[in-house]
Amino acid sequence: MHHWLLGHALARRRVPHDIRPMTKLPTGSLAGAITAGLRCACPRCGKGKLFRGFLTLAPRCEACGLDYGFADSGDGPAVFIMFIAGFIVVGAALATEVIYHPPYWVHAVLWLPLILIVTLGLLRPMKGLMIALQYYHKAEERRFGGTGTP
Repeated sequence: MHHWLLGHALARRRVPHDIRPMTKLPTGSLAGAITAGLRCACPRCGKGKLFRGFLTLAPRCEACGLDYGFADSGDGPAVFIMFIAGFIVVGAALATEVIYHPPYWVHAVLWLPLILIVTLGLLRPMKGLMIALQYYHKAEERRFGGTGTP
C-alpha cells in the first residue's frame, strides 16, 4: 500500500477518544509535564503562562490558580545550557578551525552570536522544564530534624 494511501485510510478511520495529539497531553503524565515545561506553560493545567517576563516567574497561573511559590529552579537550567552550548559551539569552532583555518576575527563573528542565540534561546524553556519536573515529582526542600528519618 502506498504511503499516501495508508495515511488517507488511517485518517478516515474512527479513532478512540483517548488518543490525543502531542500538544494535548495531560499534564499529570511525565510527557505532559515535559511538554508543558518546554512550552513555558503551567505544569498543572498546561494552559496558563509560567513567566511574567523573560525569566521572571508569574506569581500564579491565570488559568487554574496554581501558586508558583514552590518553584525554585536555581542554577540547574544555566548549568545544563552551559554544557549544551559548550558542546555545540566548541565542537563547531574546532571543526571549522581544523577544516578551514580561518583568521581569529572570523571565529569571533561566527561564534559570539551563536553563543548568545543558543544560551538565551534555551534558557527560558529549560527553566520551564525544571519547574514542571519539580511539580510533577513533588520536589521540595529537605527539612532536617524532628521526623526521625534523614
